[in-house]
This record gives sequence, structure tokens and C-alpha cells, in this order.
Amino acid sequence: MKSLYGLMLSLLLIAGVWAQTATTTTTTKQDQGAGQDMKDAGHDVGRATKKTGHKIKHTTKKVVHKGAHETKKGADKVEDKTADHSQ
Repeated sequence: MKSLYGLMLSLLLIAGVWAQTATTTTTTKQDQGAGQDMKDAGHDVGRATKKTGHKIKHTTKKVVHKGAHETKKGADKVEDKTADHSQ
């Protein structure tokens, strides 16, 4: 009976050491995973920023062209009003 208790105690101690080693290994892997997650997040932010910049450029160009068109349209109206109308 004493040998059975000794065997169980030895197994518990071995399991404890093994669990601690497994936890340390897992923590190291999680740290590497967290680092990779940070890199991925940085790349995602970079892509999002670039995409937003392109959208802003496109929208700005569209607004400027629309404004130029409307200005030209207004100038044409003024020109028509000030032109000599011979009747």
C-alpha cells in the first residue's frame, strides 16, 4: 500500500512539472503569436490608410471637377445675359 501511495505521489509530481513546462512553452508560443498579431494589425492599418487615401483623392477630384463644371455653367449664363441681343 505504501508503494502505491509513493507511486501516486511521484506521478503527481511528474504531472506538475510537466504542466509547468507545458505552460511555459504555451506562453512563449502565445507571445510569438501576439507579436505576429501586432504585425498583422500594423499591416491592416497600413492597407486601410492607403485605401482611405485613395478614396479621399477620388472624391476630392470628383468635387473639384463638379465645381469647375458648375462654375463654367454659371459663367456661360452670365455671358448669355451680357451678350448683345439685337432685336
